[in-house]
Amino acid sequence: MRARTGTTPAANAAPPPPEDFGAVYDEHFPDIYRYIAGRLGRDVADDIAADTFVVALRRRHSFDPARGGVRPWLFGIATKLVAQHRRQELRRYRALGRVGVEEVTDGHETRVVNWVTAEGLQPRLAKAIAALSTGDRDVLLLNALCDLTHGEIAQALGIPYGTVGSRLSRARVKVRSVLEEESHG
Repeated sequence: MRARTGTTPAANAAPPPPEDFGAVYDEHFPDIYRYIAGRLGRDVADDIAADTFVVALRRRHSFDPARGGVRPWLFGIATKLVAQHRRQELRRYRALGRVGVEEVTDGHETRVVNWVTAEGLQPRLAKAIAALSTGDRDVLLLNALCDLTHGEIAQALGIPYGTVGSRLSRARVKVRSVLEEESHG
C-alpha cells in the first residue's frame, strides 16, 4: 500500500490564503489528477484537476477543518466535477468492457488497467463498474483509486459514515456477482 499524503496535523488545518495555495496544489494535485484520469481518462484529467483547485480556492472559506482534512475535501470537489462528466465516464467503462487492454495506454490508468489485466478481468470489471449506481461507483472508486478511508469518503461526498460502508459493501457484492456470472457464462 502506498504512503498516504495529507495525513499530517497540518493537513487538517484550513486551506492557506490564496497567496499560499500553491502548497496545497503541489501536495494534492498528483492524487487528484490520478483519480480523475482513472475515471475519465487523461484527455480531460488536466482540466478537471485544475478546475478542482480553482473551485477549492474560491470556496476555501467554506472549508471546515472540524469536518475533516483538506485531502477528502478536495476529492469531494473532484467527484462533483466528475459527476458533470458522468456520461463520458460511463462510455469509457463500457468501451473498456468491449476492447482489449492493449488499446488503453495512458498514465495512472495504465497502472490500474495493467493490474486488472494481470488478473484477466479488465473488460468484465469495467462492465461491472459501469453497471453500478452513481453513489455506489463514487464510493467504490474513491476507495479503490484514492485509498480514502470511510471517514474521508463520507466527508468527500457529504454522506453519513454508515452510508459509505453500505454503498461500498453493495458495490463490491454487485461487482463480484457480475464477475462470477461472466466467468461462469
